[in-house]
Amino acid sequence: MTLVAIILATLAAGIGSVWIAAALLRAGLGGRWRVGPQHLLSLAAGALLATAFMHLLPEAFEGPADAHDLFTVLLLGLVFFFLLDKAELWHHGHEHSAAERHIHGHGHAAHDHHHGHHHHGHGGWSLLTGDSVHCFGDGVLIASAFVADMRLGVVAALSVLAHEVPHHIGDLVVLRHSSRHRSAALLKVSLAGAVTALGGLVGYYLVELWEGALPYFLAIASSSFVYVALADLIPQLQKRLSAAQTLAQIAWLAAGIVAVTLVSGLAHTH
Repeated sequence: MTLVAIILATLAAGIGSVWIAAALLRAGLGGRWRVGPQHLLSLAAGALLATAFMHLLPEAFEGPADAHDLFTVLLLGLVFFFLLDKAELWHHGHEHSAAERHIHGHGHAAHDHHHGHHHHGHGGWSLLTGDSVHCFGDGVLIASAFVADMRLGVVAALSVLAHEVPHHIGDLVVLRHSSRHRSAALLKVSLAGAVTALGGLVGYYLVELWEGALPYFLAIASSSFVYVALADLIPQLQKRLSAAQTLAQIAWLAAGIVAVTLVSGLAHTH
């Protein structure tokens, strides 16, 4: 039952986030719904931080693991994801910037961004490789949460989905400029997203193999969520904005926290 839930949740987070991103692009972000990249990034940051600090870490500390060891793993996890980011295996910030330029009508900027990727790999394949590694890691983290508690797994999967939507918007913008067919871009990003399910399978068997290591897997998951929120998403929100725009950011950030809390409560009830 747990393995089935992991597969369904990782597919929903990995591929579902791509389709939601494509639907938002088709609807036109920032249009009559007035939902823009800044709002989505704020929502994702709130969801990730709430999941890490209100669910993953408390669950990890409830186990038999020593608190000092868990904090050490948390610190090492943050350093590891920083180094991974430095190695350009994760392509977050570039794609968000491309998405914002596209949404605000500056198509030539996204086109220039596309040319900047050619020295890394033709047709955006280096971007897709980075996405696949990232999605695989997300799958492992979701699986760890599900093994600890089904409710926690649902919350983790939804948090991953929330932060993948703005990420995949950027992917689609970049790849659409390197492909003649929009459907090809959607297919490529969907395949990268499907790797989340592979990560879920591997994560499930890893946690089953090393059952005593579950608290440490949860600490690593927390470090991933905290790193993405604080090092990637929130810096993109630190712009000089009007009071109304700043309040909107805070509202969407709070909405992410509230959404995680509500989902957790509903899942716990069922």
